[in-house]
Amino acid sequence: MFTEANQATRAVLEKNTSAGAAGYLMRISLTAALAGFIFGFDTVVISGANLPIKELWHTSPWFHGFFIMSMALWGTVLGAIFGGIPTDKYGRKNVLIWIGILFSLSAVGTALAPDPYSFSFFRFIGGIGIGVSSVTAPTYISEISTPANRGRLVALYQFNIVFGILLAFLSNYLLKGVGGADDWRYMLGVLAIPAIIYSLLVVGIPESPRWLIAKKNKSSQAKQVLSKLGIVDVDAEVTTIVKSHQHEAATGHSKNLLDRKYRKVMWLAFLVAFFNQWSGINFILYYAPEILERAGLAAKDSLFNSIAIGGTNLIFTFLGLYLIDKLGRKTLLVIGSLGYIISLAAVAWCFADNASAGVLMTFLLLFIASHAIGQGAVIWVFIAEIFPNNVRALGQSFGASVHWVFAALITLITPVFLDGENGIFKDNPWPIFAFLAFMMALQLVWVLTKVPETKGVSLEVLEKQLVKQ
Repeated sequence: MFTEANQATRAVLEKNTSAGAAGYLMRISLTAALAGFIFGFDTVVISGANLPIKELWHTSPWFHGFFIMSMALWGTVLGAIFGGIPTDKYGRKNVLIWIGILFSLSAVGTALAPDPYSFSFFRFIGGIGIGVSSVTAPTYISEISTPANRGRLVALYQFNIVFGILLAFLSNYLLKGVGGADDWRYMLGVLAIPAIIYSLLVVGIPESPRWLIAKKNKSSQAKQVLSKLGIVDVDAEVTTIVKSHQHEAATGHSKNLLDRKYRKVMWLAFLVAFFNQWSGINFILYYAPEILERAGLAAKDSLFNSIAIGGTNLIFTFLGLYLIDKLGRKTLLVIGSLGYIISLAAVAWCFADNASAGVLMTFLLLFIASHAIGQGAVIWVFIAEIFPNNVRALGQSFGASVHWVFAALITLITPVFLDGENGIFKDNPWPIFAFLAFMMALQLVWVLTKVPETKGVSLEVLEKQLVKQ
């Protein structure tokens, strides 16, 4: 009887311990993922400042596109390209703290900027924070999670991005007219509040156990972290990580990403990032008010409808978050690709045939839903898990930099095509959306023929499957 009682007590304790570990894992994952919230808010908040700044400083389309609209993205490119270096050298946690500091400086600086040059400098600083966060946060979360929950936890970063996007659209709408002609300064400056809070919260998270083992050889400290994360057999987990690290060294897995061993994963990272941007997602998010005004909506109405875009993004990201570990990454990419093709072709038709603003809005929301459940949910998870432990941060840096290079290029050239006075498609932008639909048809072919499924596979096993030995 006592044995049965002891067993029952032990089962309850194990259940409570498991629940406590799961709660701890969720808390630190969510804290790291909050970098995505600031990322999303900072990326899209410029949409509310776009037209007021254009009227204030009277710059040319090329100047406006480069220094005002895309300068943060060029900072993001720099942060993404080089973000893997400090992430590897100084640790995931320390870099996450500095990301929060950069975001805070950017928010205050842009809100107080007296001219377009100082404005672009502080946007550039914030962009560096975004770029580094797109490397460090997914890398960190993928390394503290398990195969069973890795998709959902890393996708928290994407969820926070779209939550930040929604609140940026909402904030822009509520602050419209608050400061008169300077209302855009309030729109940009409010970001300092969550940036400072994030910087303080991230101090309390532990370092990645895989980084502690692979980069610092601190197995005992890694065991403490793994134990808190709910790993039942900590010694076996550490042994697996150590053996994987030793195997990488013994088989010559260098940190040179151009090594032929990494050719497959490099192409996978490149193309998932490439197609992500040629869907037109950043083009639509950045220029949503202008696109909707072009469709016949007044300025205030276009800002309000931007909130609908952000809300749809959030709802379907929730769905993607739920499905990513159930249906898998590849399936979600297929679903998203089909939705992209239908919605973008329909938007092109709406502009070409002068359909009503309501019909256009419906298909724009379908586009956002397709992105949220497909590429939006998958990209950061997929890139974070396909690279081996010893080059994960550098691989994440590569994939993120490809993503942001194309995001910057698209944002830079958009005014040339969309500008109401001098744009190539100033009278009707339907060819832009037709081209994007064609690119998404190419994505569908690539996903069906080349993309592997990574659902439920450990990082060490994925290495054996995807990296040439």
